[in-house]
Amino acid sequence: MKANQKGFTLVELIVVIVILGILAATALPKFVNLQSDARAASMKGLAGSMRASVELVRGRWLVTGSTSATTVTMADNTTVDVGTVAPAAGVPKGSATGIDRAAGIATTQYTCTGGPNALRTCTPVGGPAGCTVTYDDATGTVNDAGAAALTC
Repeated sequence: MKANQKGFTLVELIVVIVILGILAATALPKFVNLQSDARAASMKGLAGSMRASVELVRGRWLVTGSTSATTVTMADNTTVDVGTVAPAAGVPKGSATGIDRAAGIATTQYTCTGGPNALRTCTPVGGPAGCTVTYDDATGTVNDAGAAALTC
């Protein structure tokens, strides 16, 4: 072998490949579950948005002073359908013109079914059925237990 030859030996190349394989094997499991974690975080964000919307709409309904009003006009001129009978007085209805409109739920991201006067369930578009957020328009409560499910 000439003294001026340059390059790596076969042993050096194999050692580098083995090291890269070990790094890939330890790092891969950490990134495999990112899609499920992102979907769960998105659903938690949706639940938070729904909770905040319930309080904003109810506050606006109370401030206007008309406790028999079936709609509330928000500051951005969005009209939200609300209940009028306690305990759901001033609470957004569980419908596309109620909580969906109040929370700004995009139909391209979430599919919401059910309601009004029944639980409204939202799931991510293309996501698993077990990954859900439910809204009860009888009380204005939001349940995001499905967003924390392992199937999300």
